[in-house]
Amino acid sequence: MSKQKRKFPALRLIVLAVAAGAVGGAIAVYVKGAPDGNIAALSEKAGAADAQCAANDALARATGQAATGEVAAMLAAHPPRSMNGLSFNGPDGQAMSIADFGGKVVLLNLWATWCAPCREEMPALDTLQEEKGSDRFEVVAVNVDRGDDTKPKAFLEETGIESLGYYRDSSMKIFNDLKGQSLALGLPATLLIGTDGCLLAHMNGPAEWASPDAFRLIDSALLAGN
Repeated sequence: MSKQKRKFPALRLIVLAVAAGAVGGAIAVYVKGAPDGNIAALSEKAGAADAQCAANDALARATGQAATGEVAAMLAAHPPRSMNGLSFNGPDGQAMSIADFGGKVVLLNLWATWCAPCREEMPALDTLQEEKGSDRFEVVAVNVDRGDDTKPKAFLEETGIESLGYYRDSSMKIFNDLKGQSLALGLPATLLIGTDGCLLAHMNGPAEWASPDAFRLIDSALLAGN
């Protein structure tokens, strides 16, 4: 049975999200690029992946049009681009990337325990994973707290989060990578990614992910991915 979730006081949480973004920016670790000898090769590979994703423009626009009501802040990717290189640690503590979810639609969410709107929406994300999670869809909520696992794990346990996997990036590199692409202005930041790792839509700030509007958005992305 689904957990009952309360509606978001949208204006208050958006203000908090802006504040959280300011804090996140203040503590963010900006990671240097690859050694000079690798930059051209990495850039060429990323460019080829983005070119392939650009063919999904119609799908991205359709996804944006499906984002209504509680998830209306989700914007169509323009242009779609590859997210396969985004990296973080998986539930087993090992390094992984979005490419490891190939064949799945992914709702990628960045959150931290010091971010009030992130804490507010985490139970709704848990419900979304409980209701829609499958071999074709996963909510990948990546915690970006600095330090060890103590705070994020304690928060998840205290909040009764049961369905979400435990993904982490204590370096905040994933946040900085998305910030560099103007996709993460603060926390929470959420991306809807297609089965091929291409970005379909994105938003900054919280949403009611346990709502019929959110379920319809995911259903639309899954249908398009067939």
